[in-house]
Amino acid sequence: MSKALLLAALLFAGFAHAGPSDEMFEKLLNAPSESEANDAAQDIWASWMESGSPTVDMIMERAVDAQTIGDYETARAFYDRAIMLEPDYAEAWNRRATLFLNDENFPEALRDLNEALRLEPRHFGAWAGLGIMMETMGAETEALEAYRQALEIYPFMTQAQQAEKRLSRVAEGQGL
Repeated sequence: MSKALLLAALLFAGFAHAGPSDEMFEKLLNAPSESEANDAAQDIWASWMESGSPTVDMIMERAVDAQTIGDYETARAFYDRAIMLEPDYAEAWNRRATLFLNDENFPEALRDLNEALRLEPRHFGAWAGLGIMMETMGAETEALEAYRQALEIYPFMTQAQQAEKRLSRVAEGQGL
């Protein structure tokens, strides 16, 4: 292989989205404390925000900024663009699902969450989002299953822990 071709291949490979490593998820799963688990989770979230495309990364930054200030229409337009450019980028699907969840547009949220989980089955945020949606719809058993999936990946996930405690009493017949 020529040096120019090798250099081009290396440069192109640098743009491929690798996502979080297995070691990052092992660290999250085996963290001895909530603080260490939260640090590992933040590292994973940061990795999920790296699409491998500078253009998509910039679009995602703008989408997150718009979402943060409450401009959900603009955020969704940016997430739509990111998905169009990188349809195999799980975090764009997950972030857009969050907007659909906020609007209680459950069919669209479910589609996006399913796509995020198809692309990244370890996406504890998407599992939690699925739990929130199912719980809102009154499907406690399905919500409980989704939260438990999140906890299998991120045992110290506070939101999922609280939901699991609350729903296990209701869904498993213990009442409130």
